[in-house]
Amino acid sequence: MNKVVSPLRCAAVIGAGTMGRGIVISLANAGLRVLWLDNNPQMVEQGLEMAEQTWAHNVAKGRIYSAEAAARRARVEGVDGYAALADADLVIEAVYENLELKQRIFRELDAVLKPGAILASNTSALDVDAIAAVTSRPESVLGLHFFSPAHIMKLLEIVRGARTAPAVLQAAQELGERMGKVAVVAGNCHGFIGNRMLHTYVREARMLLLEGAWPHQVDAALQAFGFAMGPFRMYDVVGIDLEWRARELAGQGQDDPAVQVDNRLCELGRFGQKSGKGYYLYAPGSRQAEHDPVVDGLVQMQSERLGLTRREIGNEEILERCLLALVNEGAKILEGNIAANSRDIDLVYLNGYGFPAERGGPMAWADGEGVGAIRQRLLQLAERFGNHWQPAALIERLAGDNKRFADVQEGEV
Repeated sequence: MNKVVSPLRCAAVIGAGTMGRGIVISLANAGLRVLWLDNNPQMVEQGLEMAEQTWAHNVAKGRIYSAEAAARRARVEGVDGYAALADADLVIEAVYENLELKQRIFRELDAVLKPGAILASNTSALDVDAIAAVTSRPESVLGLHFFSPAHIMKLLEIVRGARTAPAVLQAAQELGERMGKVAVVAGNCHGFIGNRMLHTYVREARMLLLEGAWPHQVDAALQAFGFAMGPFRMYDVVGIDLEWRARELAGQGQDDPAVQVDNRLCELGRFGQKSGKGYYLYAPGSRQAEHDPVVDGLVQMQSERLGLTRREIGNEEILERCLLALVNEGAKILEGNIAANSRDIDLVYLNGYGFPAERGGPMAWADGEGVGAIRQRLLQLAERFGNHWQPAALIERLAGDNKRFADVQEGEV
């Protein structure tokens, strides 16, 4: 039996933090009625004030008329319980990354939502199937991973679960288009497309610090390549403490050598821009990242504590390791049919992660370098740094056939 999906007229958002606020604005901008629920009603009130300020700013800039701002505001309504969401066609959960909490919310939603409603999680990495499993309608569940700030960032990762119905997936894609997003469908794995690749990229950047590089040097090399910002500036913007707190909550990962610099920064209250200092220093009210020699000293101390001998590391090695980490993981994502094609991977990186547009995305860049050459460079890195650099099986195959990532069609791997 084909799944019937309600036309999307009324959406609901659970959570009124930064992500929830941006999602509500995006939905209201797209013409949907929006019900907004948070366990702290004050958060919804503050969120509504922020949304009003955003729309007023758009009026002041001449982007919309004041009548349109008023119409958008009128579409949003704070509600005080799950029962009030009974008529919603779509509910997007946007609370913090905790599987048990999300599962609890989805059980509640399953009990009150009408048949045909879509249940979506804004998770950035968690198992969508594990969330769907607590409901009686896993075919109606999927991930809608917005990027922060959600009303500004173009990318939307639509995560299909093992049992997500094609009609639900199509409705999500149409909603993405309606919101003006670049919507990319991803399979369900830890981190999906973007964050799964980011993990390998950031790990190399962190290891480079411990081996001899400095945060400002790594960022400068990647920014010179064309990235909007390097990984350490990025962490200062999003908050170094987010991953640190997630590791604390999970009770695992804090002993990993790669995160020791982050851990020390967080223990010192250096969470990034929001605290005025992180990997860099920030003058009050400024977002300008200033080099801080104190951080260099802290990096050196962690290298010594871990028994590593620091060495001179050039910009070429920084680029090689960070870029090839992205490409090799991207190849594994293609192998596993997590992405339909290499273009989708590139769209994720161009629209969500600041990859330089003129280079076309990590997979297009690799095609330009030549997959055979990429394979050779990965083998050289494996010789120097270990087996995690072994080329993905897809790279071996494409290099042997003298083909590009762009030649791989959906379902072909």
